[in-house]
Amino acid sequence: MKLMQWIVLSAALSCLPLPALAQGKPAHKDALLYFVWPQNGAVIKGGFWCRFGLRNMGVTHAGDNYPNSGHHHLLINVNEPLNPNEPIPQDKSHLHFGAGQTEARIELPPGKHTLQLVLGDADHFPFNPPVVSQKITITVK
Repeated sequence: MKLMQWIVLSAALSCLPLPALAQGKPAHKDALLYFVWPQNGAVIKGGFWCRFGLRNMGVTHAGDNYPNSGHHHLLINVNEPLNPNEPIPQDKSHLHFGAGQTEARIELPPGKHTLQLVLGDADHFPFNPPVVSQKITITVK
């Protein structure tokens, strides 16, 4: 009889509406994400090394679910806000550094470009609150 009660209770509980799981993991309140290089307004000839800085949180691999840690994403010429309930896209404008990289060689065509860093959790979701750098503008000659 007890087995039957557990089955009925399990079935009833599975029918209840449950709140959606929050995607973004909590971020350290004093986390700071920034560009070491280039700096806002830089004029660069050709390809360049883009160096990422992070304070009060750690950098790890995608898939590693350690507290207060994540991995970098570089947004190039992205104007639309990220959806906090979806993973950060992966395409030519949203570069993922899931191996824990803190720098990357970037090649961009001549012209003005915006760059912004976003720290993603183990599953590529933005943290809550989002850990993002200031958006900078560079010119490639």
